[in-house]
Formats: sequence, structure tokens, C-alpha cells
Amino acid sequence: MNEQLLLEAINQTMPFGKYRGRRLLELPEPYLVWFHKQGFPPGKLGEQLALIYEVKLNGMEPLLYPLLQRD
Repeated sequence: MNEQLLLEAINQTMPFGKYRGRRLLELPEPYLVWFHKQGFPPGKLGEQLALIYEVKLNGMEPLLYPLLQRD
């Protein structure tokens, strides 16, 4: 796993929907599970959402919270 891709994914903000403006790492797990069942959007955002889904599924999110960039 490329460290830079992981940092970009956790700090990416959700561009649409109910959780617009939240960082992907901060999205609730049920929302990511819904995407997993329905299909992630195409492109980079979909890849990032799939990565965050795997992070949360494997319980790794507490390890990544310190890496969130604060404004």
C-alpha cells in the first residue's frame, strides 16, 4: 500500500450526499457498507471509499485518526 494514497484517502472530503464535507475516514461505517452493497462510484473517489471501507472493516481507523489533517 502506498502511504501517500492512504493519506489522500483519509483526508479526502466527501463531495456529495448526506455527508458532504466530511473526511472519508469520518464517514459512518453503515454508509460505507451501503456503498459496498450498491457499488462504489467510478474513479478515484470510488477507490478511496473502497479503501476506507476496508480500513473500517479491519478495525484500523483508530490508527489513522492521528493522520487526519486539521484545518
